[in-house]
Amino acid sequence: MAGEWETVTLESLIEPSRGISYGIVQPGAAVSDGVPIVRVSDVRNGRIATDAPLRVAAHIEAAYARTRLAGGELLLTLVGTVGETAVVPESLAGWNTARAIAVIPVRKEIGPYWVQMALRAPGVREIIDSRLNTTVQATLNLGDVAQLPIVLPPPRERAAIAHILGTLDDKIELNRRMNETLEAMARALFKSWFVDFDPVRAKAEGRDPGLPKPLADLFPDAFEDSALGEIPKGWEVGTLADFALLNPESWSRETRPGVINYVDLSNTKWGRIEAMTSYEPHNAPSRAQRVLRPGDTIVGTVRPGNGSYALISVVGLTGSTGFAVLRPRELDYAQFVYLAATAAENIDRLSHLADGGAYPAVRPEVVIATQIIRPSGEAVSRFSGLTARLLAKMAQNELESRILAALRDTLLPKLLSGELRVKDAQERIEALG
Repeated sequence: MAGEWETVTLESLIEPSRGISYGIVQPGAAVSDGVPIVRVSDVRNGRIATDAPLRVAAHIEAAYARTRLAGGELLLTLVGTVGETAVVPESLAGWNTARAIAVIPVRKEIGPYWVQMALRAPGVREIIDSRLNTTVQATLNLGDVAQLPIVLPPPRERAAIAHILGTLDDKIELNRRMNETLEAMARALFKSWFVDFDPVRAKAEGRDPGLPKPLADLFPDAFEDSALGEIPKGWEVGTLADFALLNPESWSRETRPGVINYVDLSNTKWGRIEAMTSYEPHNAPSRAQRVLRPGDTIVGTVRPGNGSYALISVVGLTGSTGFAVLRPRELDYAQFVYLAATAAENIDRLSHLADGGAYPAVRPEVVIATQIIRPSGEAVSRFSGLTARLLAKMAQNELESRILAALRDTLLPKLLSGELRVKDAQERIEALG
C-alpha cells in the first residue's frame, strides 16, 4: 500500500445528516400512479433499470423519507444478489427504494463512484460474502455495511484512479445505450412489417409505402381474413416451428467438450448474456446440456416474464435445459426468429401461460408453438438482411464491453492496492486501442 494511503470504514465517509439506511419495509399493493421504487432486481451491472418500476402509494412512501432519493446516493443490494451497486442519477430524484437495498449517501468530497469502486475490490467482496446471513436467503446487515473497509488514497491519486476506471465504465455504458437504440430500430422494423403491416396498409390505401421498389414489391396490396384477424393477402398464420427447430442438440456425458462455457437463465437478461461460467465436464451443472450455436435464439422457460432470452453470436456456449433453443431452419431466418420469439407480446403471453407454483414455467414446446404471421420467404430474407447489420453491431459492442469490463476488473484491485500506478494503467488501456 502506498505510504499516504489509508483504509477507513464506510460509515466514516457518510453524510452525517442522513446515515446509511434501507428502504420501504411494507410497500403494500402496487398502484399505477404511485411513487416509483428501486428493487433488488433493478440493480445490475452498475446501473438501475427504470423501464418497469414498482410504484407504491404516496402515503406509504412518505413514511420512508429517510431513503427518498435525491440523486448521487450509492445503492447496495442487501438480499438475494447481495453486493450489486449503482450510483443514483439525478433523474431518479423523488424515487425511493425497497427494504432490500441500502441507501448510502457518500460525502461529496469523496464521491459515490469512488466508494462503488472500492466495494468491487476482491478483498471487500470476500468480507461481504463472509458476513452474509443465509438462513433463508443471502442477507447483509446494515451494521456490517457500515464497517466495510474503503481504501482512501490522497485526493489527486483518487481522482486519477477514478478517471481511469470511469473511462472504461463510460465506454461500457455508451455501448449499452447504443445497443438499446439498435435493438429498438430492429424491433420497430419488425413491428412495422410483420405486426402492423405498414407497407401493405399503405399500398392498400394507394399511398407510397416509403420503400425502394424492390422492397415494396415484396408486400401485397390487400388484406384477407384469418384466425388472427386481417393479414396481408397471400400470407398465412403459422408458428415459430415454421422457421426454427426446437432444442436440436444436447450434450451427453460422452460428447461433452473439454471445457463447458455455461450460460444460465439468471445471467441472461433481455437480450444480453451478462456472464458465463467455465466448467470442466465433471464439475458442470446437470442442466448444462443445450448446445448453442451462432444464430440460435434462447428463451427462458422458467419465469419467462423475467426476460431470460438472447440471440447467440459466439461459438462454444452451452445453455441450461431451462432454455428453449430455437435454431433457424435457414440462416436467413435467424433475425426474424429472434425478434418474433422475443417480441414483448410473446414474452407476456408465455408469462401468463406459465404455471407451477414457486417456479412457474412453460414447456419448450409452448415456445415453439407461438403463433406468428408467415410472410413470403423473400420478405423474411430481406428483413433479416437489413436487421443482421444492427444485431451484428450489437454483438460487437457487447464483446467490446466484456473485454473492457475484464480489463477494469483486472486493473481495479491493482490500482486500489497501489501495486499498479495510474500511468501504467493508462498505457494498458491505450495499448488495447
